[in-house]
This record gives sequence, C-alpha cells and structure tokens, in this order.
Amino acid sequence: MKQYFFASAFLLISLTLSAQEKKWTLQECVNHALENNITVKQTELDASIAEENIITAKANFLPTVSASASQNFNFGSFIGNDGSRISRDTRGNSFGLNSGITIFNGFQNINFYKQAKLGLKSSQLQLDILKDNISLNVVNAYLNILLNKETLKLAEEQVEISQKSLNQVQGFVDAGVRAKADLLESQSQLAADGERLVNAQNSVILSLLNLSQIIQVSKEGFDVESILIDLTDTVLIYNSTNEILSYALTNRPEIKNAELNVKNAEFNVAIAKSSYYPTLTFGAGLGTSYQHIQGQDDVIPIFDQNTGTLIELRSNGFGKQLENNLGYNFGLNLSIPIFSGFRNDANVKRSKINKEKSNLALDLEKQTLTTNIEQAYADAKASLKQYEASKTSVIAQEEAFKNAQEKYDLGVSTSFELEQVRNRLVNAQSSFLNAKYNFVFKTKVLDFYMGKSLTD
Repeated sequence: MKQYFFASAFLLISLTLSAQEKKWTLQECVNHALENNITVKQTELDASIAEENIITAKANFLPTVSASASQNFNFGSFIGNDGSRISRDTRGNSFGLNSGITIFNGFQNINFYKQAKLGLKSSQLQLDILKDNISLNVVNAYLNILLNKETLKLAEEQVEISQKSLNQVQGFVDAGVRAKADLLESQSQLAADGERLVNAQNSVILSLLNLSQIIQVSKEGFDVESILIDLTDTVLIYNSTNEILSYALTNRPEIKNAELNVKNAEFNVAIAKSSYYPTLTFGAGLGTSYQHIQGQDDVIPIFDQNTGTLIELRSNGFGKQLENNLGYNFGLNLSIPIFSGFRNDANVKRSKINKEKSNLALDLEKQTLTTNIEQAYADAKASLKQYEASKTSVIAQEEAFKNAQEKYDLGVSTSFELEQVRNRLVNAQSSFLNAKYNFVFKTKVLDFYMGKSLTD
C-alpha cells in the first residue's frame, strides 16, 4: 500500500509539474482558441442550420404524401353509405391517402433553393471572418506577453545594476571617498528600479491572464514559448497598398459575404415577383369508409332485380366495405392572382429597396476595408521609422552611459548625474522594445489582409 501511495503521489506530482512546465506555442494558442471559442461553435451551428435549410428547399420540389383515418359515432337520423336514410345509432371509419406536388409557382421554389445555398456560403464566410479576428487577437496578445517578458528582463537587469551600484557607493561612503548624498541617490534609484520591476512583473501576469482567457485555458501554470524575432534586415516588404488592396478586395471574406448579401437580395426580389404568377398544382388521392349500425350484424340485403324480392342477406363486414367503398381521385388546380390589396406590389418594392441597401453595404464594406488597409500600411511605415529611430537612440544612450560611467569612476560627476543618464538609457531601451513588437504586429496586420499565415 505504501508503495502504491508513493507511486501515485509521484505520478500526480510529475503530471502537475509537467502541466506547469508546458509552454504554449503561438500555433497551439491559435488552434486552441479556434477549437474552444463559444462564438465559433455557435457560428458552426449556424452553418449546420444553413445545411438543413438547403434540404428543406430541395423538399419543395418533392410531392407531399399524407394519410388520414377517423372514427365517427352518429346518433339519430342520417344518410348512410348506400344513400338510404338511417334512423339508428351507428359508428364508422374513414381512411384516406393524398398526395400533391407544385408544378409551377413563378420559379419560387428554384429561387428558394438558390437562396438556401447562398445562406450556407454566407455562414461559412462569417465563420472565416470570426476565425481571422480571433487569430489576430491571439497573435496580438501573444506578442504582448513577449514584449512584457523582455521588459521584465530589462527591469531585472536594472535592479541588479542598481544593487551593485549601491553596494559600491556604500563602500565609497564608508571609506569617506563619496558623500552620503550619493548613497541616498543610489538607494532612491534602487527603489525606483524595484517599482519598475514590480510593474513589469504585473504586466507579464496580466498579459498571460489575458491570453489564457482568450484561448480559454486555466491561468494556473500558463506560459508561452519565446519566439526569436530577427529584425537584422528590417524592411517593409510592401511598397504600397495597391498589392494589398487588390488582393483583399477580391479575396477577403468580408467582401465576399457582402457580395453574397447582394445576390441574396436579388433572389428576394425574384421571390417577391413570383406572387404575380399563377400557381399550378397536381393532386391525387384515394379514400374508403366503413359503417356499422349499432345492434345489427354487418349485412347487406340482395334483391331480385325483376321481382324486387329479398334473396339473401349477404355479409358486409369491415374488409368488404373498405373494398367496396374504395375510390380514387386526381386533378390539377390553377390559382391565378388578380388583386391582393397591393400587398404584392409593396413586397416587390420593399425587396428592391433592400437590394439597394445591400449594394450600399457592399460599397461601405469595400470603403471600410480600404480605409483599414491604408491605415494599417501607414501604421506599419510609422512603426518601422519608430523602430529605426529607437534603435539609433539606444546606441547613442549606451555610449552616453559609458561616458557617464567613466566620469563617475574618475570622480568627475555625481551619482545623480550618472543615474540620470542611466534612466535615459532605460527609457530608450523600453521604447526600442515597444517599437520592435509594434512593428512586428503591424506587419502581421498587413499579412492578415494578404491572407498569409499569422503564425509563421
């Protein structure tokens, strides 16, 4: 038992540590978000409903078949199946089978079917739009974690530097080489760097929480895998928005869905106009019945045709009556609309107005997409310039800090002056990190509009 207990405990601890040590890749985060997002599942169900709508539309071309049965009780005088008046209580049954099919109804069924197929395509496009937006959100949250982790690393390094500087100044003050004011300045700088470190730690925690909520996993032990971002040759691969716009206006699901809405509106116009046409249907059926007089046997009298005398009482039971009373029918029905109180005219006009609205919605979608792409391209160009400027600034601040450190070591400058220079270096490094990840994300947005993978 002890061995079993220790083995189970060891296995549990191993699984726990394994779960905590797992680091999610960007591709895993995107896949998990798409597989578990509730809105995605709802949209997938909408697509399933659209498939059922196609089946329903196809069914309009098929004949309908229905069966009927009834049980009746009659009291008092009434006309029987043979045409004679009966003044007795009776009970009876009737059975029927009917079928009908629409031959022509102004092409309404055809348009309903085409419209149902458009509905399925629209649902699939809406699902694509949703997945694209979720993927972009995941990439943004993932890059934000990487940025915060690098910022945290920078903060940790600054705390370490401040601590070493404090220890060094403490030795100088104890030896009487430096004034106590330098010690206070170093302590103040360490406290400021400590606060920056705490803020950086909180930013990492919050960004991890944000991504875990987006992909819907537990925040406990959640972490992501680092990505090596090489910006050695930093260039913007797109020379203008023309290439991006040309692709996006043709291939983006938002545009395709808006175009489908226009086609759907055209079908609505055709369906509304079908009310002006006559409707032709074909129907067929068969029916039979059974009747029983209470208190009598099911018999039918047989008379001599010449003398009119009763020859015999022949059995006329349930099966015999159903056979004798069996009848068939079929026919065509033509319904011609003449006046509908102007309802048909109003429906057609309303559908035409909706078609114009769909055309305007398509134009607006194209305009919005164009604006977004132009803004994204401008942001990408600006982020590239910001990255290059911040990179130059870091190099300059590093040289300034080296020079300030040498002056401080020679006793030419004070601790306050040194920390001022170091703070400018830290700010420049922070700006550089922000610029780097901002540029990466902005280029990802352009790739997004070009239909490229966001996880490469």
